[in-house]
Amino acid sequence: MERQIEQLELRLDELEASRAEKIAFTSAAPTAVPVVNQTAKRARQPLPAHLPRETRKVLPKQEACPDCGGKLKQLGEDVSETLEYVAEHFKVIRQVRPKLACACCDKIVQAEAASRPIARGIAGPGLLAHVLVSKYCDHLPLYRQSEIYARDGVELDRSTMAEWVGGCSRLLEPLVEALRRHVMNAEKLHADDTPVPVLAPGNGKTKTGRLWTYVRDDRPWGDQTPPAVWIGYWRRTRSGYLCSDRDSKTQRPQP
Repeated sequence: MERQIEQLELRLDELEASRAEKIAFTSAAPTAVPVVNQTAKRARQPLPAHLPRETRKVLPKQEACPDCGGKLKQLGEDVSETLEYVAEHFKVIRQVRPKLACACCDKIVQAEAASRPIARGIAGPGLLAHVLVSKYCDHLPLYRQSEIYARDGVELDRSTMAEWVGGCSRLLEPLVEALRRHVMNAEKLHADDTPVPVLAPGNGKTKTGRLWTYVRDDRPWGDQTPPAVWIGYWRRTRSGYLCSDRDSKTQRPQP
């Protein structure tokens, strides 16, 4: 159903774009004919007030009155706004740590190097967050991200970004574990699984893995505990799966 909805949305985009192209072509014709039965356009919403504004004044070419040559004075102004997009850009942050020496004993003093999210990595936290959001929220594979960044003159190999993703996964493990404990400590749990095909290395085939989703939400019963969702991956079938903090013999899935 979701795939069908996506296909219908793509088709709708194509139809609307084709319709706009025909309207623009008709309007640009020397003898423009009014297009009948057009769908009524929705009222244009004002541009968001929180966006930064850049004011550009467009002054007339005439410095004096074109009729009598008199001095011009401002009578009023017309203001129109255009929504523009400024492409994201990369920047390099240079960390300079001066070395200071004592004039008496020649002792050298220098500030410690700032910690990095990934040891000896060149990626800052903002870039790492952007790669993760693009991969998991915007569904942009790493090889496509590599192509996008290359257009800005920044060569980032897919394997390098894959190492970043793995490093970020290790950094987030304490947070994921805290989320799991919070969800599993609920009195009531809502759970469901989704089978997913997983590549079987060396076999050239796929096997069935499962994504188990656990939801804790007691707000309908007046509980003020924050709701949360924890998702675990399991390589086996349902019969070999159980996740519980109360039974030490069970094996937990990978988050």
